[in-house]
Amino acid sequence: MNIKNKSYSFMFRTVITLIIFSTFILGLLYFCQITFLNLYYEKYKIREVQYLAYKLESSNNIENFLEANTTNSDVCSLYVTNENEALYFNENMKGCVLLSKDKTVEKVLNKMISSKKKSSFYTVTNPLLHYKTFLYGLRLENGDYVFINSLLETADSTTVLLTRQLVYLLIIVIFLAVIIAIFISNSITKPIREITENARKMGNGNLDFSFSKSNISEVNELGEMLNYAKEEMIKTDDYRKDLMANVSHDLKTPLTLIKGYAEMIRDISYKDDEKRNKHLNIIVNETDRLNTLVNDILTLSKLENKESLNFENYDLVKEIKEIITKFEILELTEKYNFILDSPDKAVVYADKNKINQVVYNLITNAINYTGDDQKVTIKVKKNRVTYRVEIIDTGKGIDKELLKHIWDRYYKNEKKHKRNKIGTGLGLSIVRNILEQHKFKYGVNSSKNKGTTFYFYIKVEKKKKSK
Repeated sequence: MNIKNKSYSFMFRTVITLIIFSTFILGLLYFCQITFLNLYYEKYKIREVQYLAYKLESSNNIENFLEANTTNSDVCSLYVTNENEALYFNENMKGCVLLSKDKTVEKVLNKMISSKKKSSFYTVTNPLLHYKTFLYGLRLENGDYVFINSLLETADSTTVLLTRQLVYLLIIVIFLAVIIAIFISNSITKPIREITENARKMGNGNLDFSFSKSNISEVNELGEMLNYAKEEMIKTDDYRKDLMANVSHDLKTPLTLIKGYAEMIRDISYKDDEKRNKHLNIIVNETDRLNTLVNDILTLSKLENKESLNFENYDLVKEIKEIITKFEILELTEKYNFILDSPDKAVVYADKNKINQVVYNLITNAINYTGDDQKVTIKVKKNRVTYRVEIIDTGKGIDKELLKHIWDRYYKNEKKHKRNKIGTGLGLSIVRNILEQHKFKYGVNSSKNKGTTFYFYIKVEKKKKSK
């Protein structure tokens, strides 16, 4: 069994984490008490006596001050005047060594008196209680001497008491940690479990649900993203159904015509040269339409797979003129009017074949939707670093709310799929993919009953670096 890959529930991990954290904090507190409590207590007592001595220096009446500040406290004091008069204050304090006849204490007192220092500090052991105690000596300006004694009682008994309290406190904290962990994990995992269940439904193809909100912003963001993914999946499924239906329609129509005219030639017109040739031309045209449809589907597939581009400098106006010549048959047979408004030359930097396909598809789209005047206008305008290419028709226009959808495959604003005069219905989707792959800006402007203008920007020629 691979222990490293073993997984645990969020609740289990939360409980263990809080228990470890609580135990660590209480353990740290216990360590500080054991290690530093006595030291802290000693420092506190020393600072307390030093503060008392500081106030004593500024007092006008030493005796009254000592009487007021040492009586009923854990500090005793001895005031020795120049006349060797000794005055004791709070001498009944437990552990006061100033009245002790211990030679060590007397030696320390004499040493402090004989010292020329203004203040001195010594630590001695109480001969009766065997506790550490300290003496603080202060020489006044008039030559008098004040001794202050405080017992540094060990904090061991307090430490033992605190240790016992920490044991009980640890039990209580662990219990609370478990309760809090369960509450927190439930509040977090409940929406996550719901998201997991809905994600499983998505995987099974069931999209009839929505991710509900929780009180956790990160979970809400995840739910919103999955809701967005669900909506996109629904759109993709709808596009797939439309694509299949429309491709099937575009395949079925020419196949039906090819079969029908082939049977007609076989059974009826095979002896009539004129009718036979007419029917054969229809079969050839419909075969060409099938070939065009298949090629467009393959082209779109390559573009969506990010086929590489071959950039080069070339004359855009020259290429547009050649593309327009491909539609001369429409000028002759259906009176279409193609107008080119451009400079004599426009050298650009792009993939020539791909941009030619863009222009061809946009002109094809204009042919299918232009107005009764059968006019299609192509404009090329020079900007600072780009050329703006416009393909304009005079048709009935497109509603504003529908403009963003026209780049989708086989998008239609009517219920029934309409067979184009020319093209396959995939042209604008191919245009979008090519221009986005070039990172060229593009768009469409349309007015009801006034026509539609498709446009894109293409970079001017790339200057060669001089050697």
